Amino acid sequence: MSSCPNIRNTCIQSDLPAHLFLSQVRHESTGLPIIHHSGYVCELPTNHRFPMAKFPRVLHFLLQDQVITDRQVWVPEIASKDLLSGVHTEEYLSNFINGKIDEREQRRTGFPWSEGIVRRCRYETGGTVLAAEVALQRGLACSTAGGTHHAFPGYGSGFCLLNDLAVAAKYTLSNSSTRRKVLIVDLDVHQGDGTAFIFKEEPSVFTFSVHCGKNFPLRKQQSDLDISVEDGLEDKEYLSTVEQHLPWLLESFRPDLVLYDAGVDPHWEDELGRLRLTDEGLYQRDLYVMKTVVSKGVPVATVIGGGYSRDIDKLALRHSIVHRAATQVWRECGM
Repeated sequence: MSSCPNIRNTCIQSDLPAHLFLSQVRHESTGLPIIHHSGYVCELPTNHRFPMAKFPRVLHFLLQDQVITDRQVWVPEIASKDLLSGVHTEEYLSNFINGKIDEREQRRTGFPWSEGIVRRCRYETGGTVLAAEVALQRGLACSTAGGTHHAFPGYGSGFCLLNDLAVAAKYTLSNSSTRRKVLIVDLDVHQGDGTAFIFKEEPSVFTFSVHCGKNFPLRKQQSDLDISVEDGLEDKEYLSTVEQHLPWLLESFRPDLVLYDAGVDPHWEDELGRLRLTDEGLYQRDLYVMKTVVSKGVPVATVIGGGYSRDIDKLALRHSIVHRAATQVWRECGM
């Protein structure tokens, strides 16, 4: 694996304006920035399939296991309607925020509408935007949520109501005095169809998705690079697939920022996954992606993506793998 330069002295010179996301957070900590908000959760009906309780438990285990300290936690602002409108249509945002979502649309998203679900999605999106901002300043930042890649400009789908990755990418592009490029590396087990659709005609954003071909969504969109893998793929073959593509993508596209969706649903125990990765396989995947990107002097912001299990604590620990790997990268690269 490539050695790490001192990333502070390479390319992390952000010309983003002092935005309220960044300006309201003051940190003395020199550790890996972790983006978290208690508003990442909301109430759902009893026995709902989405594991909402995982988000605070991710932070809990990172603190309990002394991977991080509370001084490393950055708290995002709620995403404004203006920020969201960079990706989503006015009609959809109005209907979503004001509860004018019919039963058919609620079935497509998998969520009953509530003021709580609107609030949590807006905080989650704000968290991904803040992660992108902090990464541009410090080289690496990790949210404890995010990765809602099935949301389209005019509708939600598959447990995704706002496309946080797309909003963060658009914000990064629009708040720079120089032309920026963003690479979205989506290793969730499901194709990032909403993200692919949103950026299909945007040359400044490259969408790269490695996903299980026979999994949701049934109708795929066209990413800039789609790698469809077969059911049952295991650690070695999966990592080899990523290794075949990421270095040349970084070399040819030359992004100014990487947004990394570190979904854990490729895990062998995931209820919706169909692949066979282990905890160690996920760790090595995340370590490889972040170290490869950082070694090129490119900042990276991570989100946790999908992961499904009735055992919330086991799932939260699995989601914390990316933060643990990022902590190793932060330390080894002298960030």
